Amino acid sequence: MSVITKHQSGLRKPKGRARLKSSSMKLRDVFAGTEVAKLAGPIDADIQSIAYDSRRVTAGGVFFALHGEKLEGIKFVGDAIAHGAAVIASEEPRPAGIPENVTWVQFSPGSGRRGLAGAAANFYRHPADDLQLVGVTGTNGKTTTAFLVDSILRAAGHTTGLIGTTGYRTPKESRAAINTTPESLDLQQMFAEIRDAGGTYAVLEASSHALAMARLTGCHFAAAIFTNLTRDHLDYHKTFDDYFAAKRLLFEGTGAGAPHVAVVNIDDSYGAQLKGLGERTLTYGLKGSPDITAKKYALDFRGLEFTAQTPAGEVEVRSPFVGRINIYNILAAIGAGVGLEIPVEKIEQGVANLELVPGRFQPIDEGQPFLVVVDYAHTDDALRNLITTARELGPSARIITVFGAGGERDRTKRPLMGEAAGSLSDLVVLTSDNPRSEDPLRIINDVAVGLQKVNAKYRVEPDRERALALAIDEAQPGDIVLFAGKGHETYQVLRDGMIDFDDREKARAILRRKGYSKSAGRN
Repeated sequence: MSVITKHQSGLRKPKGRARLKSSSMKLRDVFAGTEVAKLAGPIDADIQSIAYDSRRVTAGGVFFALHGEKLEGIKFVGDAIAHGAAVIASEEPRPAGIPENVTWVQFSPGSGRRGLAGAAANFYRHPADDLQLVGVTGTNGKTTTAFLVDSILRAAGHTTGLIGTTGYRTPKESRAAINTTPESLDLQQMFAEIRDAGGTYAVLEASSHALAMARLTGCHFAAAIFTNLTRDHLDYHKTFDDYFAAKRLLFEGTGAGAPHVAVVNIDDSYGAQLKGLGERTLTYGLKGSPDITAKKYALDFRGLEFTAQTPAGEVEVRSPFVGRINIYNILAAIGAGVGLEIPVEKIEQGVANLELVPGRFQPIDEGQPFLVVVDYAHTDDALRNLITTARELGPSARIITVFGAGGERDRTKRPLMGEAAGSLSDLVVLTSDNPRSEDPLRIINDVAVGLQKVNAKYRVEPDRERALALAIDEAQPGDIVLFAGKGHETYQVLRDGMIDFDDREKARAILRRKGYSKSAGRN
């Protein structure tokens, strides 16, 4: 139970569209409503800033010394105090040697990250309360679905923010993404930027890590979308049930009530388990009788055209996106639009307006007589969807797939990725992805187990740039070359650090060296 309550602090939820007038706040107001067990020091201190990284602490600020996956925040308390921290917040008791003028706030066991989320919301005057939040969760399709929802909202005239794997965009600025879903403090700051610019909506990818680590605590969602659930992140969640339980949190409510509308893929068995958790549930899919479905669709390289049936009437879809997986993504976005009562014509316009999602089935065209596609697929199911999409679009085409597996991640999915790629491709070029501190050859050997299981034709080239070139050298007219795993990423993480590496730019450079050149209409 909190020892600093909203009643004691006098803090009230802001009325109307409150703006952040000042960057300071009384300590008691910062921690109002959080699970504080003990507090040693003045309760009326003026707080100038909040940080969970000791390097970002400023004079008069609060440093949250939290438990991390790899590092313990308590080890950086001295550094935070040296940077001017006036308050330390932690689940740990106050250690000896802390200066008397530094206040120590101790959270109840296991509540530190919820404490950070609550304090951040307080400090920025609860910006999410002035926004309509749309959360997208699932294993695959989150980024594309979030982009589509954002495009629909913008077509309807709303000022929005978009937060996810490819980057964070507010009306103030765009910035690179560190995590799919930022830490709660960064998230609340972005919500404040959207609110203070007159924004009305924030669309975000809600990762299982973020949900399990309470980054979204206290955020009420106008709409929550579930795309699908396949194997991923078991290095963190340990079991598939735990992985699903983390996703389910978005629909149960993150401490602020269930979503106004839950939009769930009913063709996925886990989607069926989410029905009824929102105040209203809209189902979508291509089987049975979901609330939202597609009629008379065809799959080819020219894009998608179909009629979507919805409770709000028919929606005519015209999209440059390709493949069955994008029918699902579009239906999910339509479901959010219907649930948020966006006019049908604006939903149609928003879907049509979105031409590209970075690194999601992104074609690279330098005038070559074969197709080159860059995609973010980095799980066995995502690889299966990617290659199946290519097969559906070019049934007679030969498919060459280049991919690797990430280091320091779930090892058990590596042979499954090899099996998926090997069983569906005509040739696989096995290479490195982001090996991080692991030996790239060890990762490659793990993947090769799956390739050998299905007697796949494959070649090994650990150097990723050489692997891309090898695949292009192998390509013949009419072939489809798939570069999978890194998508929008502009870097590669190696044992010795990060280097610049963009599959899209590397592919263009290789194609140009081979004599192809198409300056007009370049992706």
